[in-house]
Amino acid sequence: MGYKIAVVGATGNVGREMLAILDERGFPADEVVALASRRSQGTEVSFGDKTLKVKALEGFDFSDVDICLMSAGGSVSKEWSPKIGAQGCVVIDNSSAWRYDQDVPLIVPEVNADAVSGFSRKNIIANPNCSTAQLVVALKPLHEHATIKRAVVATYQSVSGAGKDGMDELFTQSRAVFVADPVERKKFTKRIAFNVIPHIDVFMEDGSTKEEWKVMAETKKILDPKIKVTCTAVRVPVFIGHSEAVNLEFENPISADEARAILREAPGCLVVDKPEDGGYITPIESAGEDATYISRIREDITVENGLNLWVVADNLRKGAALNAVQIAELLVNRGLLKQKQAA
Repeated sequence: MGYKIAVVGATGNVGREMLAILDERGFPADEVVALASRRSQGTEVSFGDKTLKVKALEGFDFSDVDICLMSAGGSVSKEWSPKIGAQGCVVIDNSSAWRYDQDVPLIVPEVNADAVSGFSRKNIIANPNCSTAQLVVALKPLHEHATIKRAVVATYQSVSGAGKDGMDELFTQSRAVFVADPVERKKFTKRIAFNVIPHIDVFMEDGSTKEEWKVMAETKKILDPKIKVTCTAVRVPVFIGHSEAVNLEFENPISADEARAILREAPGCLVVDKPEDGGYITPIESAGEDATYISRIREDITVENGLNLWVVADNLRKGAALNAVQIAELLVNRGLLKQKQAA
């Protein structure tokens, strides 16, 4: 028998992507349930060649559900994930609500799969921030080879990271610019069309934004608490695909050629790196793809054992929905779930 899967937040960008990826990858599900808030009840969403009618999260019985993919925001997850977990259903949460809880594993399967076994303490597993997920996939094999001391990251994050409203704002503002209409701003702090904004999430006391702090804290939790990480997070007028300029300092020598060879063999990584016009990946080519792409690999001669990388991935897939489904596959493949329907 297959598993019963619930997707909470099924009408959002990531929720719809979760449904698509469950179908694409042939996840062993006998039943998939689409859930959202009461106002979305009855909305239809696609699951492969089927159409699912969205049910209300409130009052839904999870006692016969094996896995819940949660993509409904932090406040909803804070309220509902413990209740769902208490019914014996494993929650894989895409928000930031549980990422820093010591009793909740924060998982990127290519990087720290073994940590997933800790899920049973709360029946909750956290999905990392979209920028962190692609970053640690690229860093893990290099860290294993030469030990990263310090990482300096600048993110170039697409508007889909801010949800459908962010995508709509880029579209409507771009159109307004072309037809000389007034440009209205609702979602972002400044105009996003034909602009970049060095501000994602709220500001913290030290001047960093919460998004920048997430990349730092999550990289340490997933990869190695000894790595020093600093980040500048920037929103750019791209619909899908986050990019990162990454500067690394290692304890041990590593050349650009060695890094290319290591990354070519690493799970989840795809190296596209030729020093010629177009010999690199841009976010538009990553959209709809599962890989974390690495380009512009070169030595940084300003520090000992330094490298520069350009890392790109589809933030709705590897940065969110794909990673969540991969965690679900990890639970199944390692035999960590007791099938309720079979029981």
